Amino acid sequence: MQRKNLGTVLTMIACLIFGNLSFAAPTTETVHATLTSPPFVPEATHRDHAVKVIVELEVRELEKEISEGVSYTFWTFGGTVPGSFIRVRQGDTVEFHLKNHPDNKMPHNIDLHGVTGPGGGAASSFTAPGHESQFTFKALNAGIYVYHCATAPVGMHVANGMYGLLLVEPPEGLPAVDHEYYVMQGDFYTVGKYREHGHQDFDMQKAIDERPTYVLFNGSEGALVGDHALKAKVGETVRLFVGNGGPNLVSSFHVIGEIFDKVRYEGGVHEQENVQTTLIPAGGAAIVQFHLDVPGSYVMVDHSIFRAFNKGALAILKAEGPEDKNIYSGKEVDSVYLGDKAASAAPVEEARAAQATGKLTIQQQIKAGEARFAGTCSVCHQNNGAGLAGVFPPLAGSDYLMADRLRSINIVLNGLSGQVTVNGNTYNSVMPPMSQLNDDELANILTYVRNSWGNKGDSVNAADVKQVRESTKRPQGAAH
Repeated sequence: MQRKNLGTVLTMIACLIFGNLSFAAPTTETVHATLTSPPFVPEATHRDHAVKVIVELEVRELEKEISEGVSYTFWTFGGTVPGSFIRVRQGDTVEFHLKNHPDNKMPHNIDLHGVTGPGGGAASSFTAPGHESQFTFKALNAGIYVYHCATAPVGMHVANGMYGLLLVEPPEGLPAVDHEYYVMQGDFYTVGKYREHGHQDFDMQKAIDERPTYVLFNGSEGALVGDHALKAKVGETVRLFVGNGGPNLVSSFHVIGEIFDKVRYEGGVHEQENVQTTLIPAGGAAIVQFHLDVPGSYVMVDHSIFRAFNKGALAILKAEGPEDKNIYSGKEVDSVYLGDKAASAAPVEEARAAQATGKLTIQQQIKAGEARFAGTCSVCHQNNGAGLAGVFPPLAGSDYLMADRLRSINIVLNGLSGQVTVNGNTYNSVMPPMSQLNDDELANILTYVRNSWGNKGDSVNAADVKQVRESTKRPQGAAH
């Protein structure tokens, strides 16, 4: 009798620990997983029991835009970077089908960090183009897990965008929130420099040296800004599933103007509260949650900050609703942080398309330059070109600027320090070099400046900028 009672007690303890999961007998109920493309997340499973879940995921090799006017051949799970979001429940049996589209050139497989077993499914899922592989695993542990391709060379497959997230819900599910979004960081390595137009190929040596050209959320600079920004309302709670595909960099994930109420760090079950910035390792993930108190544009960044403003790791969550001056009296959009994403990208795209056909007009350049001027130059020189008295010289009606077109290119490209006289007034300040701008961007900005606020000048073209750039001597390793 005592032995029987002991067995009953042990069974009850096991149920409490594992949430009444049954690992012994296979389930007969079968469901097909609903997969979503980023930034969207499938609905919660809303189940109090384990089932058999069939997951069907197809690998596609696709040429897509990585930045405005820059294309790249991504290798993807489900046609997107990151790959499709997969959501199951702890205790589920997952029947995984990996398909490799017949138009693909490379074999691929999948390693799911939520799988208990050597390789995480990689050895069982090696799939040639035009073929399909199948394997089964038990979702033993709750958490948010990265999956990625593990076909040699592994780093190249991951660097081309082959990663995503698998959420294994705990038996009781996650607490309800108003919005759930899917955001994943990755570092990309191209032969050309940042924002260099045209098709860019993968650069293996840059990847080995861990020198990314781009660091991005959801696979492109435009993925989560402008019309694609995440949306919520004041008073709502937002949960972000944030992953880091790598292949190399650790992310310092931060939302400017918010404090994370809760963070499930490293994808586990423990929570930290009131977190400003959370580390997410390559091949890791976290769940961050916060409540919106005031409206505005909340900028999400990798706080290794050059990655945000000079490599693309920047996204926006737009919150609408009533202001609360007791909490914050600031303005709606802060161009200091939004940078050249503060204005619409439509004029930039229009100018790029026109230039490709050889029909670029000065009016198109002016509009594109105005969009790039916002955030890039307006912080110091102001939106009206007036500058700051005694500190930054004016661009409006500037005799110094308009006197020499090539000199103006050189100043923006290479910077300027020391004393200058503008419109009879002396200024002694420093302008940093803006050599991260590509030739088109710099030409359009200067065309806008030279034709605004009383200035009447001709256009600056990309060939002019290229000439100055190539004639500039720089120390080895300096930006060019």
